[in-house]
Amino acid sequence: MEKLIIKGGTRLEGTIPVSGCKNAVLPIAVAAAILGDGVSVLHNVPNLTDVMTLRAVLQGLGATIKFKNSTLYIEPINHLEHEAPYELVRKMRASIYVLGPLVAKLGKAKVSFPGGCAIGPRPIDLHIRGLEHLGAKVMVEKGYIYAQAERLTGTEMYLTGQHGPSVGATANVLMAATLAQGTTVIRGAACEPHISDLACFLKAMGADIEGIGTSVLTIRGVKQLRGTEHTVISDDIEAGTFIVAGAITRGDVYVKGITHQQIPAISEKITEAGVELDWDDNGVRVTTPREIRGIDVSTAPFPGFPTDMQAQVMGMLCLASGTSLINENVHTDRFIHAAELNRMGADIMLDGGKAIINGVSGLSGAPVMASDLRAGAVLVAAGMAASGETVVSRVYHIDRGYESIEKKLNNVGANIKRVKD
Repeated sequence: MEKLIIKGGTRLEGTIPVSGCKNAVLPIAVAAAILGDGVSVLHNVPNLTDVMTLRAVLQGLGATIKFKNSTLYIEPINHLEHEAPYELVRKMRASIYVLGPLVAKLGKAKVSFPGGCAIGPRPIDLHIRGLEHLGAKVMVEKGYIYAQAERLTGTEMYLTGQHGPSVGATANVLMAATLAQGTTVIRGAACEPHISDLACFLKAMGADIEGIGTSVLTIRGVKQLRGTEHTVISDDIEAGTFIVAGAITRGDVYVKGITHQQIPAISEKITEAGVELDWDDNGVRVTTPREIRGIDVSTAPFPGFPTDMQAQVMGMLCLASGTSLINENVHTDRFIHAAELNRMGADIMLDGGKAIINGVSGLSGAPVMASDLRAGAVLVAAGMAASGETVVSRVYHIDRGYESIEKKLNNVGANIKRVKD
């Protein structure tokens, strides 16, 4: 176990590079390992715990995977196993991505219920419903999902749940449909940039997909997919996190490797709070010449404000003038970090899926605990802005989604040490 010791009161200045998108790499690696016939090469892959966990899952299924200098080399699985056991899947929710491709390629799959961050219930009913629409027989028994189909058959489906489109279900059904017989139309598909990146990768493998970037995806099944080479898009949530880090420390940072089109809602809300964002073709300069203002934020599927940025923006709004309101509409239980921010002197009240933040003049360092990936990120940002020393434990949550976070931040003026707990 490791922890981060942060000495606060530092102002960030300089350039912070954005790594490849974790949420794009995971389904793309699954598609390459299970669906492809031929070697695939993925560039701009971040060295993250989640990526290494998925690598272990795919190797457990029979894949050969090499990782070097931000590049993944994936050989297709010659003797593919249809079972993804609990000991592999339990660490990461994205392991569920193997379900659809296994059924499409082998005609059957046995996948343990996945693990992941403690951010409230995230049912997999849409994954199951989508595969059933494609003709699979799905059964849940003793912690495992069993799916079987002689060959999946294309159909039309509406893939939206109680809280809107599902990124995971869209990815799973999209991958499965590429090898289904006939045409599949997914209405209410997720439109996140990493879903578009997955679809572009599948097209490069030989899939026939229309409607990329929209809520209606049309997939005409093909008999096989080939290996290909692909550069993964940059991580929109990491970029948003570094923008907040620059703002909360009233710094002057250049976040390199992100486009405005990837983070429209994040840009809009951070600008509304008084932070200046100056975009060019390679990234964005972040400055805070005026006080941060309180704003209202409501999370929603893309192109709305992402739930994965809710915690980070909450940390920034703790130091805003006036009162802010956050409505969490995607994962209504995703407020565990509020108690940790209050330990640092914030004034946050929770009311169901709402958080009311009364701005304070400053935060104070304290021992805090990361409860999930994004909660860990906001505690690091708050620690840099706070007076005194902040100790963040359970750093393994942060390492799931941020590549060498302390090194990147120390390079622009932070004072963060990683030590054994």
